[in-house]
Amino acid sequence: METTIINHLTDHLGLASAKAATLYRHIYPLLNHPDPEQAWHIISSHLAAYPFPIHLYFFSLLFPQWRDHPEQAPAWLPTEELKKHANLACYMHELGITNRKDFHQWTTKHYQDFWQQMIKKLHIVFKHPPTQVCDLKKGLTSPEWLPGATLNISDSCFIANPTKTAVIFQDKNKHIKTLSYQALHHLVNRIANSLKQCGLQAGDSIGIAMPMTVEAVAIYLAIIKMGGIVVSIADSFSSTEMATRLQIAKAKAIFTQDNIWRNNKKHPLYERVTAANAPPAIVLPSKESISLSLRNQDLSWHDFLLDHNQFDSVACGPMMPCNILFSSGTTGTPKAIPWTHTTPIKAASDAYLHHNIQAGDLLAWPTNLGWMMGPWLIFAALINQATLAIYPDAPNDRVFGEFIQNAKVTMLGIVPTIVASWRHSGCMEGLDWQAIKAFSSTGECSNAEDMLYLMSLAGYKPVIEYCGGTEIGGAYLSSTLIDKNYPSLFTTPAMGLDLVIIDEHGQPSNQGEVALIPPSIGLSTILLNANHDDVYFANMPTLKNATILRRHGDEIKQLANGCYCILGRADDTMNLGGIKISAAEIERTLAGMEEIGETAAIAVTHRGSGPSQLVIYATTKQSLDKQAIKKKMQDRISRHLNPLFKVHDLIFLDELPKTASNKIMRRVLRKDYKPSKY
Repeated sequence: METTIINHLTDHLGLASAKAATLYRHIYPLLNHPDPEQAWHIISSHLAAYPFPIHLYFFSLLFPQWRDHPEQAPAWLPTEELKKHANLACYMHELGITNRKDFHQWTTKHYQDFWQQMIKKLHIVFKHPPTQVCDLKKGLTSPEWLPGATLNISDSCFIANPTKTAVIFQDKNKHIKTLSYQALHHLVNRIANSLKQCGLQAGDSIGIAMPMTVEAVAIYLAIIKMGGIVVSIADSFSSTEMATRLQIAKAKAIFTQDNIWRNNKKHPLYERVTAANAPPAIVLPSKESISLSLRNQDLSWHDFLLDHNQFDSVACGPMMPCNILFSSGTTGTPKAIPWTHTTPIKAASDAYLHHNIQAGDLLAWPTNLGWMMGPWLIFAALINQATLAIYPDAPNDRVFGEFIQNAKVTMLGIVPTIVASWRHSGCMEGLDWQAIKAFSSTGECSNAEDMLYLMSLAGYKPVIEYCGGTEIGGAYLSSTLIDKNYPSLFTTPAMGLDLVIIDEHGQPSNQGEVALIPPSIGLSTILLNANHDDVYFANMPTLKNATILRRHGDEIKQLANGCYCILGRADDTMNLGGIKISAAEIERTLAGMEEIGETAAIAVTHRGSGPSQLVIYATTKQSLDKQAIKKKMQDRISRHLNPLFKVHDLIFLDELPKTASNKIMRRVLRKDYKPSKY
């Protein structure tokens, strides 16, 4: 065994003979440890100075079946400290519940008690308290939360000590700066006063189309504080996409920036906003001053902003909208989804229980106010009295990693595509990310190998998988810091929200489409431009106990140990040789091939009929032998999935078509597919 391992380390993984022998001496007593989980916990602590392929080699020695059975291979174990003192553990202890699964069941069966207690734990500020937690007089599909109450959710973002740091950010000169809760609050109040001075009133919709900056955070909270409704628009949108959203929301004004700078390249933003026939705009400079001429109806940030820094928040009903967000669908008109003043309670609750966010933590997530994770991040950090870490540039190079290191971020959120690019370039290796307590991953299906790589960058810290949607205000499925952490797997439904997996016949199953069980704070109750009941409840099956089910659209699988794996969207499921398989499962199997970057799997039929055939799209910058790569892919699929799944065609691209929120547009690939010629 010794010779085999040392030879592999030297011949295949490039380690010098002396280093390989030294490493083996440290590790060999653990390779036959009766508990491979504990063995990996110790071994991983010896691997910081070694390249990731060596980590992967030893992980695979300890867990030889881990690619086919990821539920057998935890890469991180919770400490005794976390199992006793994490927010979730303390809450369970208060109730005398020792099992996390039992606690989840309690949060859904006794949801009124659960949300009432979470509101107290989060110190949600009311102007007038509610008469009850939930009123179901309109039925389970249309609950009224916190009836009788008045509040403004922005008030709950400023309960921390005013001297504590609210935001840490990198300024235009690449210097790290901080802003206290008091300073942020004063800026929010100045903006709220300025909005009123411009004639805007409570109930008005006001757009934000700009990068995630300190000013953007303050603008977001100020609109809500003066009783307005934020219209979330991603700064990457075309003018046509912006116009659609502004029209749906009936926006009366919009905040934007003259330009966006990404990797030192200037991208015009204001001109896209004006091409969208936008309402009056307040324009911020991307550098020291605005570099262009404004329309007559527009104002510069300098001319807009008043000095008065006191403002009393406007009292709102809990079910009044505070933010209009939009689905990231790739076809048709996007769904306009209002968040109410109760939705942020869901976001903050998930952060508190699943991410274990506590006062003093620093949260970073490369995102934008155009997508739900931007608003989520604001509420997750500030309601939990933590610090928001903001980096407005692209997160794809080492400068971002240095910001995470220097700011001492404790929770870093990512999308899996970013991790794949980091792994391919190696740009984050060698940084000191030891301050990180946990990562979190959302937006698309994770690849287990990439998530193991991500964990290795911070000396093996857990990845909280987090899957939900804009219409949920957070997640329906997540992980926790009191459970073992399995790369790419989820350990539990989100607290306070239950689900069932249904097969194609509408019956409960361990694999199929996820259906949510209302009610829960965070779940949307209306859409601005569609019938909410038709979208989420029409034609859904009813379980034997008459439980009402809510459509979500994800395909998931529950594994033998109770963990969950996301298989992608239900409409990306394909039938190959009579066997159902998701595109995500195939893409996960192909991940990590050295020659290629990302992959996308689709199923096509000859002239629209007949059996489905598997087509793989792969990104590469190299000139590759298509037949050789196709054979490698087929070998992986045959070995890890099913030898009956045959790769019919392979197409190389420079990049995959994606939505602005970074989701692969497989519909576009199916529509545009033309058989390649060899």
